Amino acid sequence: MHCFNLKNEEKFDLKHHVERVLGRVGEGDVTVACWEPGQISPYHCHPHATEIYFCFEGGGTMKIPGETVTVIPGSFVVHPPGELHEWNTGPERTLLFRVRYGNDFSGRTREWPSNPDWRPRPEDAEYFKAG
Repeated sequence: MHCFNLKNEEKFDLKHHVERVLGRVGEGDVTVACWEPGQISPYHCHPHATEIYFCFEGGGTMKIPGETVTVIPGSFVVHPPGELHEWNTGPERTLLFRVRYGNDFSGRTREWPSNPDWRPRPEDAEYFKAG
């Protein structure tokens, strides 16, 4: 059994969001993700893993191809393997709880418009070129 208090696990950074793996269970893990207002994730996917986000406090929007949904405290979002997604934090600090499971958690980033220093890795470019 794993038991965590998310408020005790939070850690924020103004320069970038903070993700911390709290525990691993079988083929998955549980993570806390802390986001300052306005922080935006890369537009990415995990080809071989499912990701589930639960909004504990704060909120924002989750974008997938063709749709953007508002995420508020109590909401959760499920991304099946390979689904492109981008998190955009709203005006409040946000605490998300994430569960991932699958045989490979590695991500593939398609773009990251909010990060001018980002450059695609060759394996990411190849992945999206093939898809």
